[in-house]
Formats: sequence, C-alpha cells, structure tokens
Amino acid sequence: MFIITAVWHASCLIEGKADGGLNTLRITFQDADEAVEMRLEGRVAGPWASELDRVWMEAAPRLASKKLIIDLHNVTYADASGKQVLKAIYAQTHATLVTNTPWAQFLAEEITGNQAVNNEEGD
Repeated sequence: MFIITAVWHASCLIEGKADGGLNTLRITFQDADEAVEMRLEGRVAGPWASELDRVWMEAAPRLASKKLIIDLHNVTYADASGKQVLKAIYAQTHATLVTNTPWAQFLAEEITGNQAVNNEEGD
C-alpha cells in the first residue's frame, strides 16, 4: 500500500504568487512496507528549509523502523539552512540519498560527509 502526501510551501498557494514551481519546494512522501521515500522538488532554501524541517518533525515519528529514502533528483538549489536541515535528517536516519545529476550528487555528498550515495542515471 502506498500513501502519498504532497506539501507545498504556503506562499505558492497564495493567489498571484505561484511561479510555476521555480521558487517553491514540494515534499512528497511515499510509504511502502519497508521504506518511506521523501521526494524533494525545487529549492531547499530560506523559508522552504524551515518548512522542510517542520514537515520532517511531523513525519519522523511515523517512520518507525522503516528505512528513509530521500530522492534529490529534482532539487534545484539548497542554501546553508537547507543543507543543515538535510544533514540533520540524515544524522537521525542515515537515509539513502538518491541522485541523478552532478548537482544532486554534490549535494548528497555534502549532506553525508562524502559517503557513498545512490546515483541513478536518467529519470
């Protein structure tokens, strides 16, 4: 069974503020039997880093003994606060980070302290 939850930062929902997703963060959870995938799309920066932290604090207790997979395929930017939130999540979970671009690979290596990450071609 899959449970999918998508969270958009509030500013993208305000009329006239939507920008086609260029300056937003989408956080999607897919729950399976043995793992939970957290897919991030967009910018992990500024208020979106705080939003990721808030969403993670709500979601973490539901993880239980499941493995966390963080999909970074569609992350376009992460500032220092975004990287700090991702590092904190990684420190708590030792999540598997999935990448498919040099930028995402670089971000994953920063998050993990240069430990191996899952780099997928395509997507």
